[in-house]
Amino acid sequence: MNLRSAILGSLSVLTSIALTSAQGTLTAALDYGTFAGAYSSTYNISYWQKVPFGAPPVGQNRFRAPQPPLAITNGTYNSTRTFDYCPQRTVNGTEDCLYLGLYSRPWTTGQQLKPVVVVFFGGAFIEGGGSFSIPPAGYPVLNASSENDFIFVYPNYRVNAFGFLPGKQIADDPDSDLNAGLLDQQAALQWTHKYISHFGGNPNNVSIWGQSAGAGSVVAQVIANGGNTEPRLFSKALASSPFWPKTYTYDAPQAQWIYDTLTNLTNCTGSNSLQCLKTVDVQTLRTAALEISASHTYNLSSYTWAPVIDGQFLTQPLSQATAKGEVNIDEGWGMYNLHEGENFIPPGLQNASNTASAGSPAYNSSLASFETWLQGYLPYLSRRNLQEVQQLYPSVGSAEELPVYNTSYVRAGLIYRDTILACPALWMARASHKHAYVGEYTIDPARHGSDTEWWNQVNAIQQTPGIDHFIYEGFAGAFASFFQTGDPNAHKLTNSSVPGVPESRQTNEEFVIDANGFANVPTSMLERRCDFWRSVASEIPI
Repeated sequence: MNLRSAILGSLSVLTSIALTSAQGTLTAALDYGTFAGAYSSTYNISYWQKVPFGAPPVGQNRFRAPQPPLAITNGTYNSTRTFDYCPQRTVNGTEDCLYLGLYSRPWTTGQQLKPVVVVFFGGAFIEGGGSFSIPPAGYPVLNASSENDFIFVYPNYRVNAFGFLPGKQIADDPDSDLNAGLLDQQAALQWTHKYISHFGGNPNNVSIWGQSAGAGSVVAQVIANGGNTEPRLFSKALASSPFWPKTYTYDAPQAQWIYDTLTNLTNCTGSNSLQCLKTVDVQTLRTAALEISASHTYNLSSYTWAPVIDGQFLTQPLSQATAKGEVNIDEGWGMYNLHEGENFIPPGLQNASNTASAGSPAYNSSLASFETWLQGYLPYLSRRNLQEVQQLYPSVGSAEELPVYNTSYVRAGLIYRDTILACPALWMARASHKHAYVGEYTIDPARHGSDTEWWNQVNAIQQTPGIDHFIYEGFAGAFASFFQTGDPNAHKLTNSSVPGVPESRQTNEEFVIDANGFANVPTSMLERRCDFWRSVASEIPI
């Protein structure tokens, strides 16, 4: 029996169960309300698109950790609708945004509980949302094989000023919390731990996953509470291109500048600045947040809103936590893309050296322009360490699957990639208590987000016969196996002659996805560069 026939055969057995539920009994009764879901015969999934997991964070609860969800007192709650973003950009979103959605193949009471995957969305901690339509995000991973059967959970979390406002004033206020967006995520994990069994999920077999800032969120949860989050909310973590920007302490000058600038832009200066920020209208606040997010695009950081070291939820930088193994996971998998750093550096660095580009300063491909960018990006690095950076990343050099480069643009992209994306992926994975996996995506253009076409949304590339379907099965299938078992090779869909995902600590290798398929490649160059970045992490800081 081929794979397609096997999948269709297994789904037909489950459909009758789902159809029975769909005829009026597809509900979940929780202690704060009853929630009505739905069934898709096209994709053979039961789903709840909108379930509140926290009270609306409005009024005095703006900037505060999420409070328990309000009781549903007016009948069964309709969870077959999408939910809005949290406030972002210039017109999007609402503060009443602490909702999540979930879906799985059909399940009925009495059947075995399934593994759970909680997914955090990306968007540079500035924008994004967890709501899904049908077919839902991540469905290609679930659909790669009938052997894997788990529940996806997609929560919202607050972003930009609403979720990541730092500053001494926030820390000193008993009704405000630093890293509120990360606390939203933890609340969604706590909701999952408490309630997911009502939907067929096993609270003792939970993975967390995300891409970009969603993967940065995974990193944050992995190192949260000094690696001792109680109760244990998950045991496996997959970080796809974790965006982990510089993490300052909450009252460092760089962080306090954000708070002070926000109060200036909103006319909330003075001794009651925080109270003013809690009462100013949403449009004023998010417009100011957007201005701040663009204020350091190509110098100190690509973006400004980010987690901070708050002394409670995040007690230490990633570089330290992972060096000490103070993490919340048994199995970790970190992925990165070959050229993804180039998404975040000045595009002018690829222009001819005699051509001035837009921006301030006007970057071009000259060595002088590269050094200007490097000094601006790493302003606190000593002269000696800046020289070491230039030796580790010479003007003509190589990277893992990049035989040679000779441009300032690629050079700068590799530096950014390693400090913000690749090294965080490696560090998180290698710090896991039991098993570590590392992977690199190299299919051209291998930019930030290029890999998502294989697993995040249903599209033609996953269904094209030949090499495309082969890559889909090997890539998305490894993800599915990891979520199901903690081992990306346990339910391997490609045959035994095809390289699987190596245990990175045992082999010092990584799983490479290229245009011809898969390979296992040494991580020695990445390790050497990441060891350097860890040694100077306090000067960045990461």
